[in-house]
Amino acid sequence: MIELEGVPELIDPVMVAAFEGWNDAGDAASTAVAHLDREWKGEVFAALDAEDYYDFQVNRPTVFLDNGVRKITWPTTRLSVVRVGGDKPRDLVLVRGIEPSMRWRSFCNELLAFAHELGVEMVVILGALLGDTPHTRPVPVSGVTSDPDLARTMDLEETRYEGPTGIVGILQEACTHAGVPAVSLWAAVPHYVSQPPNPKATLALLNRLEDLIGLRIPLGELPEDARAWQVGVDQLAAEDSEVAEYVQTLEEARDTAELPEASGEAIAREFERYLRRREPGTGPGGPGVATEGDAFLRDPGSGRTRPPKPAQPGPESVPGAEAAEDTRDSDVPEAPAGSVGGSPDTDAGDTDTGPESSTDPSTGPDTDADPSTGPDGDGDADGDADGESDK
Repeated sequence: MIELEGVPELIDPVMVAAFEGWNDAGDAASTAVAHLDREWKGEVFAALDAEDYYDFQVNRPTVFLDNGVRKITWPTTRLSVVRVGGDKPRDLVLVRGIEPSMRWRSFCNELLAFAHELGVEMVVILGALLGDTPHTRPVPVSGVTSDPDLARTMDLEETRYEGPTGIVGILQEACTHAGVPAVSLWAAVPHYVSQPPNPKATLALLNRLEDLIGLRIPLGELPEDARAWQVGVDQLAAEDSEVAEYVQTLEEARDTAELPEASGEAIAREFERYLRRREPGTGPGGPGVATEGDAFLRDPGSGRTRPPKPAQPGPESVPGAEAAEDTRDSDVPEAPAGSVGGSPDTDAGDTDTGPESSTDPSTGPDTDADPSTGPDGDGDADGDADGESDK
């Protein structure tokens, strides 16, 4: 049993988690949790022992000077609490860290012990993957769960994914087996511009999280950052005719696939979000006044937000993943050599990441990497997340 001292009794707490690494294309997910922590002034109350879960040759500690005194920051996972007041208060437990190198089962059990002790009602895990999506369109955000009842009640997709997974998938399954409702939200990042940061994908995740947990999230400068990011990518893409043509092909495929989504229900959801932002907010940001960026960054047809670290994996069954693969094979050409931000070859062989939902080698998991860092993160390609590190 974990004894927590100094943590007040929480109101309808929700745990929101994100992990740097394989599940964090464009740093979109980890940046989203960092944004929540910063805007709501989170207070760290616990940190997992780095010795138990990390290979320091993979994730090295850093040295810094504090008033002339040398100190070391160890790679780890930290938990903080944010108190959200207002008419309908709801507290959040934020989990932010790095995907562990070993002992994944123990890692998840320790997080679940904190969740149990704090009375967490639901766990939401944020992730980001690389996909065949144009940067000029709204960022697709998929919500998936392993709980059939939760899928029905919260309008989510029930996961059907099979294949290599990351800590996001392991933690979600651990929650399911422990009887804790768990949801994963996945943002798709354009594979041809995958370098971090990607404020547009971060903004999309926060908007979807806002709808899911019923809290108004102060966005700060994110809408403006998302606009500036898209303008910058537009300018770079316009300098290469092959890239511009490729982006146009992705746009046409995306628009054709999403045409049926312009439903009355989607428009109603968008209008509800607009009204919520015009009413007094529940956070310290004050009234939720709609900004000029809202019209640009939201798609009333899909009810989702419009709006780059190494290639990342996909979700545990992204809705429409198979359709996306079919589209890539038949209608979408290979990305041109002049892709924005570098070569479109996002083969995770250059890094330790790759989209687990894609069969395209340009975004697939790293099959050429050192076998000691297999896709399940513990050194075993068989997914034994509880095994000792092979390093």
